[in-house]
Parts: sequence; C-alpha cells; structure tokens
Amino acid sequence: MASGFGVTGKKGRCYDVWMDFSDCMSHCSMPAECTSRRDDYFECLHHRKEYSRMNAINKERERQAFGDKNNKPHDSSAHH
Repeated sequence: MASGFGVTGKKGRCYDVWMDFSDCMSHCSMPAECTSRRDDYFECLHHRKEYSRMNAINKERERQAFGDKNNKPHDSSAHH
C-alpha cells in the first residue's frame, strides 16, 4: 500500500484514503483522533458497511415482494 500502485499499475483505489489516515496519524497527539479516518480506510478496503446496507435493502425488497409472511406474529392458540 505504501507504494501507491494498485493491481493495474495505477494508483490504488484506497491510496488517497490511506494517505489521509497516515497524515492524520503522523500529526495527531492521540491516535483516537484519527478513528473516523481509519474507519473510512477500512470501509474502502472491505466495503462492510456498503454490503450490510445492500443486504438490508435486498431483504426489505424481498419482504415487500413476497408479503410479510415471516414477520407475522405466531398464533399461540394453534399449538396443541
């Protein structure tokens, strides 16, 4: 990552975010000041928040398309 070159030989997609985080770490008095930049860098690398949001949207679309069958309260009188 330190070289700045990605797999295609051009600048890596997260290089600018890394440089921002690295700059913050080199100038801050406490590492906790750079937490948001670290989170941005990890999100750029792994896309966890993006995938989580996409999954939530897809689940809601499926729920709306197929009805609310799974989220209805159970009828307790139907048992034994």
